[in-house]
Amino acid sequence: MKFDSSTLKSLCLLRLSAIGDVCHAVAMVQAIQREYPNLAITWVIGKVEYQLVKNLPGINFVIFDKSQGWRSFWQLKKALAGQKFDVLLHMQVALRATVASLMIKAKWRVGFDKQRAKEGQWLVTNHAIEPQTEPHVLEGFMGFAKAIGVKNTQVDWQIPVSDADNDFANKLINNDKVLVICPAASKAERNWLPQRYAEVADHAQTLGYRVMLCGGPTELERTLAQSIIAQAKGNIEVMVGKTTLTQLLALLNRATLVIAPDTGPLHMAVTQKTPVIGLYAHSNPGRTGPFLYRENTISVYHEVIASQVEGEIPWGKRAKGEHLMELVKTTDVIECFNRISSLQ
Repeated sequence: MKFDSSTLKSLCLLRLSAIGDVCHAVAMVQAIQREYPNLAITWVIGKVEYQLVKNLPGINFVIFDKSQGWRSFWQLKKALAGQKFDVLLHMQVALRATVASLMIKAKWRVGFDKQRAKEGQWLVTNHAIEPQTEPHVLEGFMGFAKAIGVKNTQVDWQIPVSDADNDFANKLINNDKVLVICPAASKAERNWLPQRYAEVADHAQTLGYRVMLCGGPTELERTLAQSIIAQAKGNIEVMVGKTTLTQLLALLNRATLVIAPDTGPLHMAVTQKTPVIGLYAHSNPGRTGPFLYRENTISVYHEVIASQVEGEIPWGKRAKGEHLMELVKTTDVIECFNRISSLQ
């Protein structure tokens, strides 16, 4: 399947969630925009994720609000009534996304290759991207850009942030060295131990860093932040639940270094080209690690998964266990911190 700018005039992208994956998708979308600057692009996206990318130029967003249950599908159908796209990029392997795709009319319906087109995706597409060997999620997404003729798939991000959000971050950080810790993942088992975050924070402060905790407003994140503070010797600034997504993006842009498990803010920091240390135990960092800073990943995934799976290990296989993050050593994180700090 080949497209060129004379035949490709409208495109719909279906990627609902999550924050980290949406960050990867932005790089792909902007590669498409470089190739086809006049292409009309519609992005069907989740309600929360939209808040991060709502200012992207040249994109019409249609919000899919999953909290509405089955009504969300009819709302999507209504929002796209009368539209037929030249191509649909069906980029989410989930039953909800498969059903949502039925509300989108398109001549060409591009999905993942046969091995990855799960949750019924292969039933609602008529073309597949090229198979890939052990790709990072972002590289997998770039396969969609290549499928429609994009030649330059260099990874870059341009996510607009308002002057007000930049001013917010500038005033908060000023010109100080700041370590931002985004300690919470979406599931508690993927979080590192509060005491170990506190030990790294104390170490950073001995090197002249301010330490700031950032994250969302959930009770899990607030509780984790309070536990870190209680075990730290120095003063830690708390911004958990106090920022919008775009304010957080601006803060991550101004930060000197970011530490986080496999969670949205980790990948948000990567889009700002801010050095990150990723903490991994459950997912393969080769697949979901911080794309530009995979050498900074502290991971016990490979040793854990080798003990759980006999024979060949599927590339995307997740490790199971509630206490795997306890295997991530403070000394390894501090050693990585020192190495990065010495280069800044």
